[in-house]
Amino acid sequence: MKLFSLSIMYKGDSKPRLLTAAYDLSSFSYFQRSSIQEFMAFTGSLIVERSVFGNRSSIKEKDYMCHVHIRDDGLCAVLIADSEYPERVCFSLLDKVLDEFSRQVDDREWTTGTPESIRFTLLDEYISKYQNPREADALTRLQAEVDETKIILHNTMDSLLQRGEKLDDLVQKSEDLGQTSKTFYKTVSQRIWDKHSNPCTKDVFASTHP
Repeated sequence: MKLFSLSIMYKGDSKPRLLTAAYDLSSFSYFQRSSIQEFMAFTGSLIVERSVFGNRSSIKEKDYMCHVHIRDDGLCAVLIADSEYPERVCFSLLDKVLDEFSRQVDDREWTTGTPESIRFTLLDEYISKYQNPREADALTRLQAEVDETKIILHNTMDSLLQRGEKLDDLVQKSEDLGQTSKTFYKTVSQRIWDKHSNPCTKDVFASTHP
């Protein structure tokens, strides 16, 4: 079980604004980490953009889960983990992060802030502490039991796309992804397609990600 990224964004009338983020990509090859980080930021932003206010959802993308909480005031938190990480703990962490951020960062900064200007240092601490969900669950169980009554939508990335849209096309058109990351995505997508078509094909992440 693994947490890979934890980010806070602001959803306004235009493109979601990334305010701060933390990553743990130590299980990936060093040479892949930059591209993987760009894709996690791109995926989180796309999900927030295509989701409604007041929404909690878990989006499956290949072997990963993207858990999102978008508050009515536009503040959002996105957590990307492997598919084995407990959903309950994910949403307890998202709630905790949003509450802490709201207390420490003035809402006037949400619409203009950037990862360079926002001073909020707890994400690195949380992404490290919550790598072990069994320990984290002891910290969040009471809150989680209360939150079980809240509705969490379960979707796939394809369900967020408009009719005729393809994720591959959005990737190629994105201004937030460098050419290296776009090429990396294309390679990974082809390997995954080959793996499903031919079970003997080796997964591109098999040697770098357990």
